[in-house]
Amino acid sequence: MFKEENAKIRKAVLQAVEGWPDEVLNTKPSADEWSPMQILDHLQLMEGVVAKNVARQLGSEKSEKAVKKPIQLTVSRMIKVDAPKHVVPSEEFISLADMKKRLEDSTAFLHQVYDGTTIEELENKSMPHPVFGKVPLIQWFPFVGLHEKRHLKQLEKTLDKLKSEKTG
Repeated sequence: MFKEENAKIRKAVLQAVEGWPDEVLNTKPSADEWSPMQILDHLQLMEGVVAKNVARQLGSEKSEKAVKKPIQLTVSRMIKVDAPKHVVPSEEFISLADMKKRLEDSTAFLHQVYDGTTIEELENKSMPHPVFGKVPLIQWFPFVGLHEKRHLKQLEKTLDKLKSEKTG
């Protein structure tokens, strides 16, 4: 079930940033890279957008059935995808405590959408993805976890860069 898998990935994401000062978490390793906090912000924005869009599709008569897509490819960082504007993270300083709350809220919203419908409805409706095309709604829930797993690698690399700058 996606909830357990997503929770495992989220735990790893939060463990990666645990113990780091907010100042460091809000530091970009370079002008064209996201700070660790921006990566977390992107994750909560994405989760919220997925939940909102799935809820919208569930209420739409026009949403159509689609074949399952190879969403596990999401984890590969070989395929570069620019974040859509609505999930580009903020430049604002955010404390880890505030970000954890935002992440909890986006997860609660995603679970609320999932729990408020049927598997059949999720299998019979879809919404577009920028890489995979029309993806069945049922696949969007595990997609959120796979997307976080993808960014966990980015987060770890970013933290390594910041650590080496600090000690170097």
